[in-house]
Amino acid sequence: MHKLYYSIVIDAPKEKVWDTMIDIDSYRLWTEVFSPGSHYVGDWSKGSKILFGSNETGSMSGMVSQIKEYEPYEYISIKHIGFLQDGKEDTSSELVKEWSGALENYTFKEKDGRTELLVDIDVLSEEHEDMAQKWPEALQKLKQLAENEAH
Repeated sequence: MHKLYYSIVIDAPKEKVWDTMIDIDSYRLWTEVFSPGSHYVGDWSKGSKILFGSNETGSMSGMVSQIKEYEPYEYISIKHIGFLQDGKEDTSSELVKEWSGALENYTFKEKDGRTELLVDIDVLSEEHEDMAQKWPEALQKLKQLAENEAH
């Protein structure tokens, strides 16, 4: 398992960045970098189960996760607990055991109307290179969306 760290400054208040990040419509736009048709099913409240994925193959495939921490406009921590393949949840296979408990954390810090978004993510070794390329692109899309909506 590897940990990736990112930081991006967005010219918008943290509430706008937060809302742009988790709103279902804008979420689809900034996460399409990872997989066309990316979306989520569930809600962002602490303790909730949430499914992240896409319907590229006709049925949803992606990740089974839980919202570990949720402090509005400050911090979100997502704990990944399984995989979703063709609409079926897998939380017990050997591959899942290797990855279960991986975290995806977002910290929002505002200063003078601008927001620094700090991201740290656990990724499997075999996904490290791919994710290291995709995350900066996804964050640039999020930045563009939040800044365009803020002005």
